[in-house]
Amino acid sequence: MRSASAKSARLTRAAGLALALFPALIFASLTGCTKNSDPANTVRFALTTEPPNLNSMQATDQSSFFVLGHVMEGLTRNGPDGAPVPGVAEKWEMNDAGATFYLRKNAKWSDGKPVTANDFIFAWRNVLDPKTASEYAFILYPVKNAEAINKGKLPVSDLGVAAVDDYTLKVTFEKPCGYFMALTSFATYFPVREDFFRQKGDKYAAEAADMLYNGAFKLTSWVHGASLTFDKNADYWNSSAVKLDRISIPYITPDNTARFNFFKEKKTDILDLAKDDLPRAQSENFRLMNHADGSVWFMEFNFREGKPTRNKNLRKAIQLIFDTEEYVNKVVGIPGTKPGKTLIPSWVRGVQDNFRREFPYAPPARNLVEAKKLVELAKKELGGSIPPLVWLTGDTPASAREAEYFQSQFKEHLGLELRIDKQIFKQRLALMSSGQFDIVSAGWGPDFADPMTFAELMTSWNENNRGKWTNDQYDALIRKAQSTSDQKIRMAAMADAEKIALDELAVLPTNERSVIWTHHERLQGVGRSIIGMDPDFTYASIVEGK
Repeated sequence: MRSASAKSARLTRAAGLALALFPALIFASLTGCTKNSDPANTVRFALTTEPPNLNSMQATDQSSFFVLGHVMEGLTRNGPDGAPVPGVAEKWEMNDAGATFYLRKNAKWSDGKPVTANDFIFAWRNVLDPKTASEYAFILYPVKNAEAINKGKLPVSDLGVAAVDDYTLKVTFEKPCGYFMALTSFATYFPVREDFFRQKGDKYAAEAADMLYNGAFKLTSWVHGASLTFDKNADYWNSSAVKLDRISIPYITPDNTARFNFFKEKKTDILDLAKDDLPRAQSENFRLMNHADGSVWFMEFNFREGKPTRNKNLRKAIQLIFDTEEYVNKVVGIPGTKPGKTLIPSWVRGVQDNFRREFPYAPPARNLVEAKKLVELAKKELGGSIPPLVWLTGDTPASAREAEYFQSQFKEHLGLELRIDKQIFKQRLALMSSGQFDIVSAGWGPDFADPMTFAELMTSWNENNRGKWTNDQYDALIRKAQSTSDQKIRMAAMADAEKIALDELAVLPTNERSVIWTHHERLQGVGRSIIGMDPDFTYASIVEGK
């Protein structure tokens, strides 16, 4: 998610969720994307951060997934309810052994050549090749031999995929996978054409001209750190249904006030509001809407050797000083945001009902007295003292407010020093991956509509498990859930695994995010979705005169 540490969280999708890159404002007059130079049927949008990586075989964050979702298409797309609908594949058949996809003969790349079954096979093999170092390789593990290939035990040619012909792709499963169809719209499953990739080499996806596109739009301009432009792709199989001529991103800035002013001055058409923007938006009579984006946010602890946060009593002490209601109301301050209690959030579907109703979990109540006892015990176990802890976070105002809140809480209730390490988004991801933190503020947005998108996050084989927490029983339960299509068995196994992770404090959930947003009346049909890119402009339109 999307890691918000990855939406993203994806946060990468989750974690990359709403994080910043450059503090300087880049004005449209410098990018060539001014209002006057755009076609009339253009939607304008400001990003908080530049996409770090548009190579779909390596991308991990929401900003990159937002771009890729508009310029690329997989076997399926996400429908309005998050369920898969036909994309490059016009139909499919699936059973416990595997799936067969029948590709459209009018699906084309932006150079006019057809999208074929071999384009998917090449991309998937490349994702799993250990040399690619894809952090999302795990999402292909349902395919036969995928995990063994990714671990270097088998050659990529042993992957369970075959081109029956140019337009028929056969996939063999490692084990029954009842949620496989939900995966096929995700960016890591997108096709890549081998001849073009080989021609570009290390430059692939580095610039707009170094990519081929098969989605509704194509990237025609990319001024790094400044702007992006997507123009309608005439070679897209469903181009007649795409009403926009252009998606223009003339600004990339983490400055909330600047983005607010761009919207007010009608230089952009849509705006997600920060906490401090809400009173001003109300005074301007903006039409405000709420969007629960499906992401869950948490403190992620570092379990690497020598890190004080490996100590459970320290983690437990931190948990017992945390007041989720206070945090959501005073620190986050966005209406609709829910207190964080679990790794699998409240909106997820279970067997026949909501997952959380079927498998409730209640974290312990705040207890300052017990927290002080535990932190003293942790000091003894750690040799007599606890060194200053490093809190890794982003460079946005919201990130700073959160870090400073916990800094004061740690000092007041535990007598611990918390040092704040603010980083731009791309650097924060790098430090997370290399383990240079004690605690990181992270999030995860759903990659597909199943609890597994959250449950698998804390497995030992998932590269988005940045804290490197491991538990054999947890891994075994997730394997169990991945080895059957029986929903009762799957859901119960994930619930048992989640309880282990929460009881052991692999992470400490803080909130389930909600977004307050607005748009000008001229913009119609924009999609706000839990699954897939958000916002989605694929089938939006502009009505002039409003």
